[in-house]
Amino acid sequence: MDNIKTKSVQQAVKSIQKNKMILLFDAEDREGETDFVIPAANVTPDHIYQMRRDGGGLICVAIHPIAAKKLGLPYYSDILQHSDLNGNGKILRKLVEKDGDIPYDSRSSFSLWVNHRDTFTGIGDRDRTLTISRIGSVVQDTMSGIDVDLSSEFRSPGHVSLLRAASGLVDERTGQTELSVVLAQLACITPAMAICEMLDGHTGLALTKQDALKYAKENNLVFIEGKDVIKEYNRSLK
Repeated sequence: MDNIKTKSVQQAVKSIQKNKMILLFDAEDREGETDFVIPAANVTPDHIYQMRRDGGGLICVAIHPIAAKKLGLPYYSDILQHSDLNGNGKILRKLVEKDGDIPYDSRSSFSLWVNHRDTFTGIGDRDRTLTISRIGSVVQDTMSGIDVDLSSEFRSPGHVSLLRAASGLVDERTGQTELSVVLAQLACITPAMAICEMLDGHTGLALTKQDALKYAKENNLVFIEGKDVIKEYNRSLK
């Protein structure tokens, strides 16, 4: 690719441990997208600005399945599937994804959308920083065995999407949600990662892998691929 090479997962792990943004490409036969990835607990307004300016996709937080379960985070599709709002549940259930609806996957990882209760509108860089960083801290507490009431700090609906990683992580699903959580585990940090897709304003599509690699080189960021994350993760389990 024009002499631009991806870097190792170990380099990505070191960057993440230093709270530096990395770029993660899932796979050509999946979404074919590159995401910004950074630990949620230490995100700053500058990180949010960079993601929305140079990425342009949704800014979300990927959460480890154990933490998601302890926090009571459902899949949003399950909320719709079991809805019965004054007789409108049947209408809402029709919105739930069906087999084949998502051409690259069997289901999405979307859970709730939240704002921290101390935010104003929730959409500003500082507001989203507060929401995302506190979600990171809450996940850390939950993974440490502390009982957390999510409603004490957060309200829904909000402007930050929470993503619930599959219970089997990359053995079950190989989306950006699971890949970023696995990276957090490899880095031995709290498994809550802020992610955002990189889009192309000229084509109206995802930024190509080659252009994402070019951006990584120009901005001195580590670029890695999902297949290498999976290999490193499987190696770490042996």
